[in-house]
Amino acid sequence: MSLRSVLRAQTADCHAEVDKLFGTFDLSHRRQYGIFLRTHARVVPATENALEEAGIARLLPDWPERRRTQLLLADIRKLGDPLPPLLPPPALHGEAALWGALYVLEGSKLGGALLAKSVPDHLPGSYLTPQGPKGATRIFMDRLDASGIDDPAAAISAARDVFGLFLKAGQLELEAVP
Repeated sequence: MSLRSVLRAQTADCHAEVDKLFGTFDLSHRRQYGIFLRTHARVVPATENALEEAGIARLLPDWPERRRTQLLLADIRKLGDPLPPLLPPPALHGEAALWGALYVLEGSKLGGALLAKSVPDHLPGSYLTPQGPKGATRIFMDRLDASGIDDPAAAISAARDVFGLFLKAGQLELEAVP
C-alpha cells in the first residue's frame, strides 16, 4: 500500500473533523473569511518553517515555490485584520514526519482551490489560489509514493498533529469572536 493511501486511511477521522469545522465558515462574508484566514495563519507559517528547518527542500526541490505563508499574510493584511499568534510548530523528526506534515499542507491546497470559488472577487484570494509549479500536485504525490518509507507511523503521527493544529486554531479563532 502506498504511503499516500496509508496516510489517507489513517487520518480520515482527523480530515473529517477539520472539514466539518472549516465547512462552518461562509467565505462569501468578509468577517468569516477573515476568521478562516487567521485560523490558517496560526498554523501554516509555523508548519512551513518547521518543514524548511527540517530539510524538506532535500525531498522536494521545488519547496520554495510551494510555500504559501506570504500569500496568506498578504490576504490578511489586505483585509485589514491583525495577524494572530502562531501555534507551536509540529515536531518533525525524520523524513517520514516531513512527508506526513506536507501531506496535510498539500492537501489543503486542493481544498483551497475548491473553496476559492466561494470567495467573492472583492475579497483577496491569493492564498486559496496560489500559483505553484506546473503539475505540483502530481509531483508531490509521485514523490510521496516513491519515498520508500517502511514504517509510516511517524508520517501518520505528523499528519495527525498538523490536522490537530488546524482544529485547535479554528477553535481558538471561533472562541475569540464576540
